[in-house]
Amino acid sequence: MGALVLLLWSVLAVGASREPAVSLPPVLVVQVDGIIGPAAADFIHRSLGQAQRRGSPALVLRMDTPGGLDDSMRRIIKDILASPIPVVTYVAPQGARAASAGTYILYASHIAAMAPATNLGAATPVAIGGDPGGPDTRSGGTREPAANDRKGGGKANADGEAAESRPVPSSRDSLREKSVHDAAAYIRSLAQLRGRNAEFAEQAVLRATSLSSDEALKQGVIDVVATSVSDLMQQIDGRSVALPAGTVKLAVANRPIETVDPDWRTGVLGVLSNPMLAMVLMVIGVYGLFVEFTTPGFGVPGVAGTIALLLALYAFQLLPVNWAGVALLGLGAALMIAEVFLPSFGALGVGGIIAFVIGGLMMFDIEDQGLGVGWPFVAGLAVVSAAAIAAFGAFALKSRARPIVSGREDMIGAAGTVIANDPDGDWAQVRGERWRVVGSAPLQPGDHVRVTAIDGLTLSVEKVSNQRS
Repeated sequence: MGALVLLLWSVLAVGASREPAVSLPPVLVVQVDGIIGPAAADFIHRSLGQAQRRGSPALVLRMDTPGGLDDSMRRIIKDILASPIPVVTYVAPQGARAASAGTYILYASHIAAMAPATNLGAATPVAIGGDPGGPDTRSGGTREPAANDRKGGGKANADGEAAESRPVPSSRDSLREKSVHDAAAYIRSLAQLRGRNAEFAEQAVLRATSLSSDEALKQGVIDVVATSVSDLMQQIDGRSVALPAGTVKLAVANRPIETVDPDWRTGVLGVLSNPMLAMVLMVIGVYGLFVEFTTPGFGVPGVAGTIALLLALYAFQLLPVNWAGVALLGLGAALMIAEVFLPSFGALGVGGIIAFVIGGLMMFDIEDQGLGVGWPFVAGLAVVSAAAIAAFGAFALKSRARPIVSGREDMIGAAGTVIANDPDGDWAQVRGERWRVVGSAPLQPGDHVRVTAIDGLTLSVEKVSNQRS
């Protein structure tokens, strides 16, 4: 009996040892390629939520970006700072970069890592007109961005020149300095929060300084240089990071790694946040509504134009749009349309093209990181718009000039022959049909008549010949 109990216990122990181990939540990896825009911000936000729901020990942003929009960057940083799980930003693969907005995101992350042969920096904000901290081309010299101004407080500079003797900066220069110093203070606060090199962070903004991965590690800008995500997980395992709920220790070694791929929503947002596509959609919307109003009844141009215009407005909402530029673009299209119908001898058309080009160039508040619209594209779009509107307008005018060939209106002027008289009135044959007719003079069968008006089912006619058939 004892031997039987021992045998059963052994079998149960072996069976229990063969039960599959409970799988651990994976480390999620989000690939951030290209421009930091609304699509990237939305994708990272939803990926953080997914990682939290699945209990992931960390989320890795595998980044290769030239920069992007300030609003989108700040949305991502806010999500990282409020994240209940650690966020690791990893600049990879080799040859990748985290420039401009990418540098800010790297500084905001709980763990900052880079692959060999990568770089970061060049975080100076750039707006229309060029580099906010760059040369003042109007004065013919280079103006150093504010490092001495901030420290000197109005004292003489190194050359003995009083600060008061400098040229008074223009309002545009003042706006540039405000933008640069706001960005510098922002990245400095992130560096202080994460205990990273604040001096380089400030120089990356003020002087567009960049560092390689090895230099960044030596200077305390990043925490790790890793050859792969697996290598990164092994190196950071056991490190402590500060989260809103408190300090936690990373337990990511030997965890499964899962890549989160962008879905259709991210793809659509990425396409719509292209400034050139937004302009094309607006122009298509104007085309469609113009064709629908000039040749009503078809329906398809109006529906397509309305959809395109709504998509353009949604794209404008995603992008930093100058609405004065949008108004000029619409005015230019309206003037080109008016040229088709009004005898202005080209004045409206030329003015419309000029307004269209100026509006297109003014429409977006940035020209850096591939988000701007160049003048060749805008000028080409204006010429194509003018040609298309002229073609559609000429077709519409030609259609209006054609004689009516069907319907009640076509009966006016039609010839007929009186065929009968009866007590209820006269009858005539007009275009193979029998009509009740009323004449301005007495009618007899065989009289030739011409229709002058229609009243319901009765034709008003006039006699054109006294010949009898």
